[in-house]
Amino acid sequence: MQRTILFLILLIVTPLSLAQTATGRVFIDENRNGLLDEGEVGLANVRVSNGASVVLTDATGRYRLAADEQTIIFITKPSNYAIPVNQHMLPQFYYIHQPNGSPAGMRYKGIEPTGPLPAEINFPLIERPEKKKFEALLFADTQPQTTRELDYIRDDVVAELVGSDAAFGMTMGDIMFDDLSMLPRYNAIISKIGFPWYNVPGNHEINFESPNDRYSLETFKKFYGPPYFAFEYADALFVVLDNIDYKGGGEADPGDVRGNGGYEARISRSQLQWLAEELKHVEQERLVFIATHAPLGSENGSYATDNREKLFRLLAGRPNLYSVAGHTHTTDHVYFDKDDGFAGPGKFHHHVLATVSGAWWSGPFDERGIAVSDQRDGTPNGYHILEVDSTDVAVRFKGAGKPADYQMRIVFDVAHHQLNVNGIRDFKAGELLDGRISQDHLNAAAIIVNLFDGGPNSKVRYRIEDGEYRPLKRVLRKDPYMLEQYARHRSSKKTWVEATLSTHLFEADLDANLPPGVHAITVQAEDEFGRLHHGHTVLEIVPGFEGSETGNKYP
Repeated sequence: MQRTILFLILLIVTPLSLAQTATGRVFIDENRNGLLDEGEVGLANVRVSNGASVVLTDATGRYRLAADEQTIIFITKPSNYAIPVNQHMLPQFYYIHQPNGSPAGMRYKGIEPTGPLPAEINFPLIERPEKKKFEALLFADTQPQTTRELDYIRDDVVAELVGSDAAFGMTMGDIMFDDLSMLPRYNAIISKIGFPWYNVPGNHEINFESPNDRYSLETFKKFYGPPYFAFEYADALFVVLDNIDYKGGGEADPGDVRGNGGYEARISRSQLQWLAEELKHVEQERLVFIATHAPLGSENGSYATDNREKLFRLLAGRPNLYSVAGHTHTTDHVYFDKDDGFAGPGKFHHHVLATVSGAWWSGPFDERGIAVSDQRDGTPNGYHILEVDSTDVAVRFKGAGKPADYQMRIVFDVAHHQLNVNGIRDFKAGELLDGRISQDHLNAAAIIVNLFDGGPNSKVRYRIEDGEYRPLKRVLRKDPYMLEQYARHRSSKKTWVEATLSTHLFEADLDANLPPGVHAITVQAEDEFGRLHHGHTVLEIVPGFEGSETGNKYP
C-alpha cells in the first residue's frame, strides 16, 4: 500500500516535460564499435518511431521525431542488416528517454533517470545478408516461479538448443512468474543458445504497483525496451504487440488464464496507431508475422483479445499473414474469416503455441529431477521452430528432451472406466490406457491419438498390421492421459492446474470383432502444414469370459 501511495504522489507532483525533438542517424557501423565514427555512412529509408509516429531516415540516415517525458525511440531493423546485441544477446534497437526514471515505489527495478534528451540518438546497424529461407525459435511462457524452475529451463530446453542454426528467437510473454528479480539470470541462460532473442510482454511481467497500464512494464522496458515494435528479416516483417491492458488493483491471480486478474486482453490505441503508420511502409505481399502474449482467439471461444477486429482491419488485404501467442498453456490453431471480422483474402491463421513451462512446471520428476510438465491439453512442454521460405510459413513442434519425431501420444480407452478418480487406485500407472484389452471390453474400447500440434485441418488415421487405414475423428474433450496424471500426482502439480479441453485429440472405436492376439498398430497423421507423422504401438487382445469354449479365466 505504501509503495502505491508514493507512486500516486509522484504522478501528481511531477510536471510534464515540454515536447522536444529527438534526432540522430541510423548508420552502418563498419568497425562495430557502436559509435558513429568519421567516414561511416548513414542508411536511408530506415523506419524510426517514437511509439506513435513512424518516419523514414533521409539520404544521410537522419531522422527527427517528437519526444515527451516518457518516450522510447526505436528503429525497425531492415532486411539484410543486424542489430547489435548486449552481453545477453538482447537486440539494442531503442533508446529510452525517461528523464525522471520510473516512478518511486516499484518492487522491482525500472528505468533509472535518463536525464536530458541527448543531442543525437544514433542507431548502428551491421551489414549481414539474410537468406529468404530461414528458421527461428518460438518460446511461450517459460514462466519460472522459483530459482529451481530456472534450472529446469536451463537443463530441459536451453541445453539441447545450444548450437542451433536458427536466425533468432522469440518468447511470447510470461517470461517470468511475477518475480522479476530473476530476469538477469534468465537472460544469461537464454543467451547461451547463441543468437539474438526478442521478447513479448505478458501479464506476469507487470509491475503491479502501477495504478494503470501506463507504468505497468517498467521492469520489462529496463531489460527489453519497447513493449511493441517490429523488425524485418529477409522477406518477413515481425511485429510484436502488447495485448495485456493492466487495470491496476494489485497482483493477478497466477492461475487466471482468462485475464480477470486486474488486466484484460486488448491492444491499445497507441499501438494500433503505430502499426497503421508502420504498415504504410510495408509492401502488401510481404509476410507479416504478429506476436502477442494473449491469444487473439481460441477454437472453443474460451479466450479472445477484446478489440482484435481493429487489428484485423489493419491487416485486411494482405495475403501473407501468420500470428502466434501463448498464455493459455494449451495448443490451438484458429483460422479467422469474415465471421470473425477478418475481411481476407483467405483466412488468417492464428497459432497458440505450446509452452516451455508446460503446466507451469507441474508434475512428477524425471531422472534428472526436472518436472514432467505436460500441458493441460496433453501436449508435452516444449517449443516450436518457425520455418520461413520467402512468404511461405510452417511451424513444427519439439517436445523438450524428446526426439524430434515424437509428435503424438497413442492410448486405448475403455469407456466404462472413465478414469474415475475413485477407481484409479486399483490400477497401476498407465494400465487403464495401455494396449492390453480383454475381448469382453472391445465393444466399449477406442483408440485415442493426441497429435500435439494438430488442429482442425489435421487428418489422422490408423491401421492394424497391414490392413486398410481407418480414419479417426477429431473430438473436443479432455485428454484421458492428463486426467490420470493429475489424479495420480496432485501433490506435485500447481493447485490451479486441471485438465482442459484439447483441440487436437482424435478418436475411433476399435473393431469389436478383432481376434485375440498381439496386433501392431500404425498411426499416420497429417498436420496443419501437410507434413506426415507416424506413430506405432502394440495392441494385445486377450480372451474374455463371454463365448469362451475353454473356460479360461480372465488373464
